Amino acid sequence: MHIVVCIKQVPDSAQIRVHPVTNTIMRQGVPTIINPYDLFALEQALQVRDHHGGEVTVLTMGPPMAEESLRKALTYGADRAILLTDRHFAGSDTLATSFALSQAIAKIGNSFGSPDIVFTGKQTIDGDTAQVGPGIAKRLDLVQLTYVAKVTSIDLRTRAITVERRSEGGTHVLKSELPCLITMLEGSNAIRRGSLDDALRAARSEIVKWNAVEAGIEDITKCGLRGSPTVVKRVFAPTPREQKAVQIDTVEKAVQDVANELVTSIFAHQPALEHELSSTRSVSR
Repeated sequence: MHIVVCIKQVPDSAQIRVHPVTNTIMRQGVPTIINPYDLFALEQALQVRDHHGGEVTVLTMGPPMAEESLRKALTYGADRAILLTDRHFAGSDTLATSFALSQAIAKIGNSFGSPDIVFTGKQTIDGDTAQVGPGIAKRLDLVQLTYVAKVTSIDLRTRAITVERRSEGGTHVLKSELPCLITMLEGSNAIRRGSLDDALRAARSEIVKWNAVEAGIEDITKCGLRGSPTVVKRVFAPTPREQKAVQIDTVEKAVQDVANELVTSIFAHQPALEHELSSTRSVSR
């Protein structure tokens, strides 16, 4: 099997700050990591390869410094890493990103063999849109299996795959054909520790680097800012509440007494709510 995993280098969300004047994210001095959701996608891809054989190719789009994340992916056991980097990609939104990545995946298919499965994380922690994976699937005409919690089985003879997809109403068991694109949920597997051999191989490996032309992208206007209709007006941190939370003591109190005290406290802070509920109750009578 040939499996492609799309990853993204993102700023560590625990250390992100917002500029107090410009209201933009301050990336300078913030350490970068592999998007955590993408690690679960990578681990699932490695498990599939270990069981069925084949290769795992890791792909990312970003500045030259994103090579660091690709080498990290190689230490986990990926076979090949490709960096899509070009000034034309700067400022890409999810539409432009999915276009560039889909073109690169098509080039990967021509160069290293058509992928049977494309894995992505369900979303990134910097954008939180969950749009890039489905966008890639649409552009490559792939079946998309989103929010997957488990890959149950793969039958290479019949070219079929069965997965468990988590939803608000429970779990869906879906059977589909290959090739397909899968977005993996967090906590879907236990991410392995890379071996020493893989770490040494990652340090020596050559990262394949493609610019827009080398990736087979003919229409540059669909990349970067020119190909991005999304406009971010501003980014801001929520204003801290001046009013602190009220804690109700529940020690040695009956449930009914705690409930009454809670309702009384809510109405004390929200008198309009009490009036609205009283009016509704009067009308219903």
